[in-house]
Amino acid sequence: MNIKKLKDRANSEQNKKLQAANGKMQQLIQALEKKEIPTENLIVINTDIELINSFSGTEREVIKILKKANSKIIKYVEKELQFVVKQHYRSLGIVFGMLAGTMFSSIFGSIGMGIGISAGMGISFGMLIGIIVGSYLDVKAEKKGLQLDL
Repeated sequence: MNIKKLKDRANSEQNKKLQAANGKMQQLIQALEKKEIPTENLIVINTDIELINSFSGTEREVIKILKKANSKIIKYVEKELQFVVKQHYRSLGIVFGMLAGTMFSSIFGSIGMGIGISAGMGISFGMLIGIIVGSYLDVKAEKKGLQLDL
C-alpha cells in the first residue's frame, strides 16, 4: 500500500500561503514515501490525505486544514513510528538547556556560593549543553533511519 497523492488545487498558484502550505504537505508525503511504514499506519495517514483532497472550502480554510493535517501527521509518525524531522532533538535541547541553565544560575546565584553565575551565563551554558546533547540524538536518529527529510 502506498501513500496517496495530494490533489492539485487549480488556484494555488495565485495564493502564496496556499502554495507554501501545499508545498510543506507535499514534502512530508515525499519524505514518508522513502520510509518503510506498516499498513495500519498508512491507513491513518491516507485517511488524513483523503480528508484534505475531499475538502472544498475557501482558500483560507484549505490552508488551515493543510497546516493542521501536516502537524497531525508529523506528531502521529513521531509517536507511533519514532520518525522525527531534522534537528528535532537539537531544538528540544536548546529549550530544555535554557530552562536548566536559568534554574541552575538562579539556584547558585541566590545561594551565594561565590561562583558568580549570572542568568546570562546559565542560559548560555544550558543552550550549549542542549545543542550538544540534541545534536548527538539527531545523529543517532539519522543513523537508525528515523529522521525525515524535512
